Amino acid sequence: TELGSFIEDDTTPTPTKSAYCYMLGEKIEEMLATLSPREARILRLRFGLVNGRSYTLEEVGQKFGLTRERIRQIEGKALRRLRHPRRSRQLRDYLG
Repeated sequence: TELGSFIEDDTTPTPTKSAYCYMLGEKIEEMLATLSPREARILRLRFGLVNGRSYTLEEVGQKFGLTRERIRQIEGKALRRLRHPRRSRQLRDYLG
């Protein structure tokens, strides 16, 4: 038996952590689905939920043909809607 087979691999997430991350991602998508498609897409881009890269206000604005100020306003409105107690309660179990 090799010593390596007894050493814990810190780079691979545990099954529990993987399940938690998957369920959190599902819940986030469920909450984003309550927004308009444009609001949801803006938040996905801004917070790196599309490809792991967070886009700047300027970059998102270019994708939508809007100013970065307008993107900031739409983002703020969408986040306020998600913070509403009825919606934010859904994430409390995951965020402690």
